[in-house]
Amino acid sequence: MKVNVYVTLKKGVLDPQGKAVAGALVELGFKGLRGLKIGKFMELDLDVQTAQDARKLAEEMCRKLLANTVIEDFRVEVEG
Repeated sequence: MKVNVYVTLKKGVLDPQGKAVAGALVELGFKGLRGLKIGKFMELDLDVQTAQDARKLAEEMCRKLLANTVIEDFRVEVEG
């Protein structure tokens, strides 16, 4: 079963990489950028029977390794 995982910084956590990329976009002449945050995207292929099992397993993976839950939030989407 395919699962998409999105990891983003929590609100209020400084994002130096996002700030640097935003600054570079402005330097390149892009206008109207009000903010930019950098996150992570992971695509998992899990050998489970149900969408509920896939979500549960992916969320456990996020809590234990894929996301630093002190400073990051995560969102899990099960395909199909």
